[in-house]
Amino acid sequence: MVAEGALLWEPADEVVRRARLTRYLEWLGRSGAGYEEVWQWSVDSPEEFWASIWDHFDVIGERGDGPVLSGTMPAAEWFAGSSLNYAENALRHTGGTGVVFVSEDGARQELSRAELREEVARVRAGLVRLGVRRGDRVAAYLPNIPQALIAFLATASLGAIWSAGSPDFGVAGIVDRFRQIEPKVLIAVDGYRYNGKAYDRSAAVNEIATALPSLRATVWIPYLTAAGEGLPPQQAEPAPGHTGEVPHGEVIGWEGLRAESAPLEFERVPFGHPLWILYSSGTTGLPKPIVHGHGGIVLEHLKSLSFHQDLGEGDVFFWYTTTGWMMWNYLVGALLVGATPVLYDGSAAHPSPAVLWRIAASERVTYFGVGAPYIMASLKAGVRPEGLDRLRGVGSTGSPLPPEGFAWVAEALPGVPVGSFSGGTDVCTGFVGATPLHPIRAGIIPCRSLGAKVEAYDPEGRPVVGEVGELVLTRPMPSMPVMFWNDPSGERYRDSYFDVYPGVWRHGDWIRIDEEGGCVIYGRSDSTLNRGGVRMGTSEFYRVVERFDEIADSLVIDTGRLGQEGRLLLYVSLAEGAELTGELTDALCKALRAELSPRHVPDEIRAVPGIPRTLSGKKLEVPVRKILLGTPVEQAANPDAMANPEVLTHFRP
Repeated sequence: MVAEGALLWEPADEVVRRARLTRYLEWLGRSGAGYEEVWQWSVDSPEEFWASIWDHFDVIGERGDGPVLSGTMPAAEWFAGSSLNYAENALRHTGGTGVVFVSEDGARQELSRAELREEVARVRAGLVRLGVRRGDRVAAYLPNIPQALIAFLATASLGAIWSAGSPDFGVAGIVDRFRQIEPKVLIAVDGYRYNGKAYDRSAAVNEIATALPSLRATVWIPYLTAAGEGLPPQQAEPAPGHTGEVPHGEVIGWEGLRAESAPLEFERVPFGHPLWILYSSGTTGLPKPIVHGHGGIVLEHLKSLSFHQDLGEGDVFFWYTTTGWMMWNYLVGALLVGATPVLYDGSAAHPSPAVLWRIAASERVTYFGVGAPYIMASLKAGVRPEGLDRLRGVGSTGSPLPPEGFAWVAEALPGVPVGSFSGGTDVCTGFVGATPLHPIRAGIIPCRSLGAKVEAYDPEGRPVVGEVGELVLTRPMPSMPVMFWNDPSGERYRDSYFDVYPGVWRHGDWIRIDEEGGCVIYGRSDSTLNRGGVRMGTSEFYRVVERFDEIADSLVIDTGRLGQEGRLLLYVSLAEGAELTGELTDALCKALRAELSPRHVPDEIRAVPGIPRTLSGKKLEVPVRKILLGTPVEQAANPDAMANPEVLTHFRP
């Protein structure tokens, strides 16, 4: 065990001096101010702060003469009268590398910024030929490949609306998402490779297209076919059988879409005009279609990527993600600050657990991000990253990173700070995170993000410091959703975030905020454990249990209800070759008792073949609790929103 709060890294004077946040503070005339003072100003005077972001980064567009902020949550309006376009700001930088792509089978592609602009212009012209106009939806069933980035930028340039799903999603999960938004065009691959295997998705694409009567066209990218033939995707033609079953609309290949050259133009739209539609996990009920606006995302990603990840021109940014996770949208935001995004399509563990570190080394990455489980898997596998001489930071998100994960990065990559970030799809960014100016302490997220008024609320709705409480935001942020699709009254949006504290965003996480501004996330507040009247976050359990070499993954559930004590059940997925012996059970209970408390000792430990997770890797604590309390498995969770739905049946009471 590593002591929470142990000092692991401090910024050298040179790091502080060259940090982009330092330059911003100098430009602002606040060079002598401490971070907490500047954060307080950013949330107390959001109009001044967000106006300064527009000006500091010289955002392309018209500011207009309306107020920067008017109204309150959930109906706050930003930069009334302004107009801009995300793609115009993302493609403003010239010279150098625009994007790098690496695939699991070793293929690599690099586009210069000029080539990226040319491809976006071609695809934009192709979308116009297909009838796509401002406000139309373009849906994508694509892996993390250059064509996804190109098609997104082309869509945004028109003022049309992008929405993507990864091809590892099942047909029903994709249809549940896309049917809600009625896309005019579907862009899809014929298949993909993962973990050394090929997956043909042509039949799935035909099913999806059939279920979307709004389609005017389906665009096929023969990604799997091209890989088999050793060709770039645009040079391979989709097999006739792949396209013959789409019952409506035109069917063309990627080469046909990008066939004609055209000037690159941008339609400027109001600040809150929809840019893309992301989705909640959809584990219960239909996924919520979350709409973000051009302006809010441009400002938020400029701020976050520049000041919290310290990225700018000349940097190379790699975050392991699929197109179905908000981190893809965050990754491509590197273009806004002049950095180069690295896109990777493949497994994080094939052919070895070190594959992502090797890509980061070979591409000379300056900031490398992953989900927290990958860092812990690297620790357990004894990975020793090499060749990362340009690396200035490691990012972690998706779930709380235990202190041991922090310590492993500090030991494996001396002098490289690890920044744990927490936020969500809802805002497409982090509420809390790190900066180059903050020391790194084990298990502690160094600060609340600039412009994010994060507080911890006790059960009576009062802010607390040094205690665990509900994570809330008491002031609006520009990247909050402009709406949910097909929610004209806003009722679904209000019920999602404002049903507990009127006018205050409740995010659904437990958080502790210390006097110095550091934060610890304890897991979802809707899956909290209550033993003997004491609330406990699940992340504390996982930190202890998953330290054991015999444990590959774990899930803890409290079956108690209001006023009724329940059982505390610990499920473990065992490492290869391990068994849940009496000795292992005793060792787990002893560790939980000694390192946490007697209340943390489970009533029973059960072995299961896997821990249910969403497609973005989050543990499904709430659905499993529902199953244990009597909800049928088929009603507790949507299998198409899960990475491994087959394991759910092992949690029946």
